[in-house]
Amino acid sequence: MESPHPIRQHPEAAIRRIAPRRTAPWRIAPWRVVPALLAGLLGLWGLTRGGSMWRDESVTWQVAHRPLGGLGELLAQVDAVHGLYYLLLHGVFAVWDGGPLALRLPSVAATALAAAGVAATARRLVGERAALLAGTVYAVLPPVQMYAQEGRSYALVAAAVVWATYLMLRERWAAYAVVLLIGCWLHEFAVLALAAHAVFARRSRGWRFAAGTVVVLLLPLALVSARQAQEQLGWLGRPSWQDWTAYGVLAGAVLLLARGAAERDERDLVRVAVPLALLPPGLLLAVSLVHPWYVDRYVLYALAGFALAAGARLAAARGRWPWLLVAALLVPCALWSAWLRTPDSRKDDVLAVAAAVRERARPGDAVVFLPSRRREWLLSSPEVYAGLRDVALDRSPAASRSLQGTELPSAEIREALIDSPRVIALLDPADQPLDPYPREAVKRQTLDAWFDRCSVTAVRGARVVVYARPGGCP
Repeated sequence: MESPHPIRQHPEAAIRRIAPRRTAPWRIAPWRVVPALLAGLLGLWGLTRGGSMWRDESVTWQVAHRPLGGLGELLAQVDAVHGLYYLLLHGVFAVWDGGPLALRLPSVAATALAAAGVAATARRLVGERAALLAGTVYAVLPPVQMYAQEGRSYALVAAAVVWATYLMLRERWAAYAVVLLIGCWLHEFAVLALAAHAVFARRSRGWRFAAGTVVVLLLPLALVSARQAQEQLGWLGRPSWQDWTAYGVLAGAVLLLARGAAERDERDLVRVAVPLALLPPGLLLAVSLVHPWYVDRYVLYALAGFALAAGARLAAARGRWPWLLVAALLVPCALWSAWLRTPDSRKDDVLAVAAAVRERARPGDAVVFLPSRRREWLLSSPEVYAGLRDVALDRSPAASRSLQGTELPSAEIREALIDSPRVIALLDPADQPLDPYPREAVKRQTLDAWFDRCSVTAVRGARVVVYARPGGCP
């Protein structure tokens, strides 16, 4: 089999060949277990996040609970990019409907698997010491910890890309194609990893065939999701200066680490780690200047490239300054890690919103969502939602084959609100821009003109407002 870049034998492997060390048969090398174990333990730490769930996780929860037929109907209309993930979670909930724990445990397991894959890749490129350090660096990175505890697909995508990278080094092209294709079907932006892998393997006929296979088999999903892109990603703007600054910091750090690797003649590490860290986010940022599609979590797997470079640099470090730098970063990283386990680490908390509604609503109260997409705040708490009259709703999410359902025409929403003695309104925080759509404007105007505001309760990322007809407030 053609090999474009024979991997150089690193010194540790050469020493073992000349003078193999005698070890007990039961001994397991630390690099094999420590990164995965650490990632798993960090993932389990505070996994319930204080009993909170944010709206993206709520989408996963309510969609994965739909019947398979209903799930297929939804994906034909919207969210096809997450279809394989929803199917996986549907199976998880069929076995154990364990609420937020069941929702997040697949991401914990995937992060542990990804940390093990980073270690295995570093071991292949540099050695066991670098493997232990690279896998550990990956496990403790705050963004990795964040998505290890999130009921979305990003940790699973990262695990697939990391292990595809390892299989590329082993020239296991059939397995490489299968694993990377799974990652792409979990989220199609995993295909950007092909650009990173091309730097190392583009001369290999086996890689070219595997890469072509991945692209061809991804096309059906790409064609369906392209039709859904406006509804799916219409909320995104072009990359901000913060996005470009974060990318610049990542690029500077990776290139600085890679410089040390190049000086040690670890060119294979450079050809793997640097493209993996920089090309996927860089390409997505560039595309987003025309089609705004960039969100950092879509290319979470790029952090594996940073971890590979950092692990190799630490393994080769001489003197105290690299370790002093690591020690200086431990305290802020620990504080950030602790914050990630709190409800405040996410944009909102749908379970807290539902609890606030439960405390304030009376049986038969009207409920209205401003904007309508915030219906998600109650869809994952059906016992609360069922006791209210959703006066703007035309067709439910299941009946309309959509995520949040469809709403009545503006005039009918206005009449339904006027006929309601009390209304529970769920709104964005006061500092958020108002949707300009006619239905949303009618909701606001009717509430202001016909109702008194009885109470306003701020919840993480939301406001629960009780309205009553004049004289109806307590």
